[in-house]
Amino acid sequence: MFDDLRIGVLPPGPRYPVPTVRVWINGAEAIEEAVGPGGRGRPAVVLLPDGRPSPLRATEEPRRVVLGEPACTGGCCGWLSVVVWRCGGVVEWADWEAPALEQPPPAYHFDAGAYDAELARAERARRREVYPAEAGSAGSAAGSAGSTAVSETVPSSATDQPGL
Repeated sequence: MFDDLRIGVLPPGPRYPVPTVRVWINGAEAIEEAVGPGGRGRPAVVLLPDGRPSPLRATEEPRRVVLGEPACTGGCCGWLSVVVWRCGGVVEWADWEAPALEQPPPAYHFDAGAYDAELARAERARRREVYPAEAGSAGSAAGSAGSTAVSETVPSSATDQPGL
């Protein structure tokens, strides 16, 4: 059985002035659980960049990706990072490194097709957040196909968190 991945973009707010990435694995907020209270995901421009492949793209070459940091910053207590790689029809997130005093998550295994589809959806959603005028004209056909706006990519429980 494969794990379930959902990637969202939290809009800028008073606490973090840039959109940040949130990751849910099997329904649980993976970054927040691993970095502790007050931590955050990486800026969306880093993990879901426009015009170049996301570092979250899984290839046969394993690579370490920084996903988040604790409230005190990654430079203080360390970053949350994971090795992402593709082995045939499976994408694995393993060999986690967590900030000081936090427990690293276990290894996760995703169906490669579902993983690629979720990452592509998150990249499209992030583009609509940053370039709304372009998305309005280019996204009208996509909108009729049932795509969601960025604000809809973050489960409502995530936006109810204090300080977000």
